Amino acid sequence: MTSILRRTRNASKWTSSLRFNHHSQGVRTIHSASASTTGTNSVNTDEIAHFSKLSSEWWDEKGEFNFLHKMNPVRIQFIREKMLEVAQAENPDLDSGDMLTGLDVLDVGCGGGLLSESLARLGAKTTGIDASESNIAIASLHAAADPKLSPEGTTPNLSYLHTSAENLLPNPKRYDVVCSMEVLEHVDNPATFLATCAELLKPGGHLFLSTISRTPLAYALTIFMAEDVLRQVSQGTHTYSKYIKPSELVQFFRDYPQQDKSNPLSGSSSSRPWISTPSGSNYLPRMEAELRGLIYNPFQARWHLAPKDAWGALECNYIFWVRKPMES
Repeated sequence: MTSILRRTRNASKWTSSLRFNHHSQGVRTIHSASASTTGTNSVNTDEIAHFSKLSSEWWDEKGEFNFLHKMNPVRIQFIREKMLEVAQAENPDLDSGDMLTGLDVLDVGCGGGLLSESLARLGAKTTGIDASESNIAIASLHAAADPKLSPEGTTPNLSYLHTSAENLLPNPKRYDVVCSMEVLEHVDNPATFLATCAELLKPGGHLFLSTISRTPLAYALTIFMAEDVLRQVSQGTHTYSKYIKPSELVQFFRDYPQQDKSNPLSGSSSSRPWISTPSGSNYLPRMEAELRGLIYNPFQARWHLAPKDAWGALECNYIFWVRKPMES
């Protein structure tokens, strides 16, 4: 417990040196700063209120969250394929199989439980958390209707908590996998949020994130078309200035963790950068990190996982995987 609390204090100390650069256009980028202070809470109360009002629509496949229902199988596909790729790289004799079985998985910002339920059905011991109490209520109610997911089931793999990621840090439990899908573009203090997700992982654990890039195309598709023209998403759901480019996310994990060398207790539980390639490089070692575009085909009404390094695929929605280094 002492080591957990020490790492928690270290994570808070590291994130206190992070800030977001607000340019004249109102956009922000992740970068480290030698002296600044930020809040330790990433929850935006306006965002929570917005999604709480929509909570009853989570399981309406033709409603507000239509796009997420269609995206969910592609997100699951990427998670399963990446976990298997890593496992087979470490054990070449390993046959194909589902690498999620029996793993402790945390779904941060789980909403109504779309991803959480899928992970639990694949055998992962899944905990879904959300800062919206009404989201957790809907997620719990939906899961209770399935005997395999119900807490009263013979092998319950799914539980929900009304809490934020930051509130989990003092607890000793750490996870094999942390997922946070379509959440990063809605939080305050994204650097704090990312560092919190990182700290909640076990050494060697996997972090999966999906979000939206800050590009003119992303604005045109996710705000102008989806919200203002087609009205398929409620107006005010997205804020362009909160979108984060893939390169900024990669650079965050190149710099993480940052250590105060004058303090022997500083730094995270791992002192190695999560991504070893230098700034400016487009190369990501396949056992350290990966970026893939998520492309929506309106003619097929389906999402597709873009091939690796496909031109232009990261201009709007994308998914990101990074692995926490093993303790040396």
